[in-house]
Amino acid sequence: MSERYSFSLTTFSPSGKLVQIEYALSAVAAGAPSVGIKATNGVVLATEKKQKSVLYDEHSVHKVEMITKNIGMVYSGMGPDYRVLVRNSRKLAQQYYLTYQEPIPTAQMVQRIANVMQEYTQSGGVRPFGVSLLMAGWDQDENRPYLYQCDPSGAYFAWKATAMGKNYVNGKTFLEKRYSDDLELEDAVHTAILTLKESFEGLMTEDNIEIGICNQDGFRRLSPAEVKDYLAAIA
Repeated sequence: MSERYSFSLTTFSPSGKLVQIEYALSAVAAGAPSVGIKATNGVVLATEKKQKSVLYDEHSVHKVEMITKNIGMVYSGMGPDYRVLVRNSRKLAQQYYLTYQEPIPTAQMVQRIANVMQEYTQSGGVRPFGVSLLMAGWDQDENRPYLYQCDPSGAYFAWKATAMGKNYVNGKTFLEKRYSDDLELEDAVHTAILTLKESFEGLMTEDNIEIGICNQDGFRRLSPAEVKDYLAAIA
């Protein structure tokens, strides 16, 4: 029965589902794993970055992206869709700065990009984004870190720690065991790497994972050399 309703995005099926959104979530669940962990003094984002060929220059494409000085994000799902959302997010952040002369708070950034994603579930001639986003931010006013997940439906949630993409159920189970409220950022980076390791096939190196950290100094992507040091520390 649901096949009849699966092509028109804006049509509800009799059971009350928008099937295209569920398919978009399937695209996310088939994507590369990503992990986000909020610590007491910052947030860490980590993701698997496997290349299809050894001939790729693995440092030419990034999955962990900076949106503003204090906000960064990562995705699971379809890369090209993510690129569009990154550009969109940066533009929205600049518009906010232009209007209010202060950096956009993380919650506002998430809300605005979730609105863009929601629009693509209610408009004709478009399809939902095939990505879920993890957004990490540090709010200067409140002096505290934030971690949000944003889904193709436009729903967003704040998390202490979460995993998405392939094998996300195992990732979440692992995090539930390992997470504690007094986790420091250094330990959170180790936990994030171990969470990715749960479902990692082959040897994990600084070239096939990417890590971003966000603390009171702002958001930054770790260099391959720094990632290599963290990997050596947990080996």
